[in-house]
Amino acid sequence: MEGLRRSIGWPAAALVLTCAALVTMPTEVSAVRYIVGANMGWTSNVNYTIWAQGKHFYLGDWLFFVYDRNQMNVLEVNKTDYETCNSDHPLHNWTTGAGRDVVPLNVTRNYYFISGKGFCYGGMKVAIHVEKLPPPPSSLPEKSGSLGLLSTFKGQIFVPTLFAIAAVWDSFLYLW
Repeated sequence: MEGLRRSIGWPAAALVLTCAALVTMPTEVSAVRYIVGANMGWTSNVNYTIWAQGKHFYLGDWLFFVYDRNQMNVLEVNKTDYETCNSDHPLHNWTTGAGRDVVPLNVTRNYYFISGKGFCYGGMKVAIHVEKLPPPPSSLPEKSGSLGLLSTFKGQIFVPTLFAIAAVWDSFLYLW
């Protein structure tokens, strides 16, 4: 029994170190996948100007167009063709034929999308502006003698998590 406890000691230490590393790692900002038109998708009778209002599109985000593949398409056009619903000279045809098209937003600029086949005249068009992700907010200055906001937060998460893992591990050992 004692030999079993000693052999389990190393995995416990590895688990604690792994948890500590995960808690102290900086958080990453991940890209957002926007379903164009939300639950309505890419279809007629949706105001895509209103849908895009208030959204911030950043480098690395994705647009996901969901539509009836037998009737509609997704064309990227310039501003003039967007305003006049001209689909004769698209910059890019994103239509793959499946009705589920993904557009990566990998350049900071204005993007203009329309559906050809006459649907643009019914409002199937969206213009978005892609920008760089803003820098993270600067950290708050620490008051002398205090641990600071970040270390206090980590302490509120890390220490209880460490004790919980130790308690569960300890109870597991005594089951043997």
